[in-house]
Amino acid sequence: MTVLVTGGAGFIGSHLADALLKRGEPVVVFDNFNDYYDPAIKRANAARLAAHPAFTLVEGDIRDVRTVNALFEAHDIRRVAHLAAMAGVRESIKQPRLYLDVNYTGTFNLLEAAQQHAVENFVFASTSSVYGKTGQLPFVETDTADRPLAAYPASKRAAELLAHTYHNLHGMNITCLRFFNVYGPAGRPDMMPMRVMNAVLDGTTIPVFGRGELKRDWTYIEDTVSGVLAALDRPLGYEVINLGVGAPISLREFLDAVEALSGRTLNTKDVPTPPSEPPITFCDNTKARELLGFDPQTSVFDGLAKTWAWFRQWRMDAGTWPGD
Repeated sequence: MTVLVTGGAGFIGSHLADALLKRGEPVVVFDNFNDYYDPAIKRANAARLAAHPAFTLVEGDIRDVRTVNALFEAHDIRRVAHLAAMAGVRESIKQPRLYLDVNYTGTFNLLEAAQQHAVENFVFASTSSVYGKTGQLPFVETDTADRPLAAYPASKRAAELLAHTYHNLHGMNITCLRFFNVYGPAGRPDMMPMRVMNAVLDGTTIPVFGRGELKRDWTYIEDTVSGVLAALDRPLGYEVINLGVGAPISLREFLDAVEALSGRTLNTKDVPTPPSEPPITFCDNTKARELLGFDPQTSVFDGLAKTWAWFRQWRMDAGTWPGD
């Protein structure tokens, strides 16, 4: 009863794989270790997971049909957590073809292989970015989400629709989880929490969109993983479910929190907001609570404190903590 975690060497994927392994479940991680950010970070994540005897690493690309098919032929995969993707909303503006190829065509390859091998449950990592600049607050799954602001959310929304086709034609159990700004220890270096924490130590300048008034709904990694585990454990037919806390804070509040934790002052610069950025992300998690028993435990300020404690130790262990 193996679980496949695509993108399992990444931030969310490695935390999820670790949680599954700790539950005693065999896990196959499938990852191509791309260079969107330093592959050494993902290699280190995979190395930590390799300490578990029930862990298997397969290196490959979800766009490669032969490799995907061989993966399913070689392993008794019963459930799939599909987290592999080209990430980053703003970067997708520069490379739309790549994002559509990986996030849509790659998802198609996995869905096709999953239905051919009678996978029992398929959980797909989507994004709150699909909502765009909706006027419906908080974000609710009944919103049409048909006005994406960049190729990344467009590719994810398209993959959600494709997933419904596979449910309709083949009766597959597929849950699309819309993640909301996931953060925490060992987070991706390109995302705001790690960028700001590095900047407050190193003195680099952080660009601030919208005079710091943009709001984001942050979800701590442990809460996100608990939601994904619940989705893997519950075949639901076809569902789209928000996975977030429902307590957005402004960028300015976020920066103030990091300054308070560090006892240092950030260098910031006001810049125009890119057209890819909505003014707010705001999760209605009613459906997740009802269908998944989702109950996020970590407020953004507690989560940032935990993340800062990890970050401080990580920089000290690396010998890159600056002298005070």
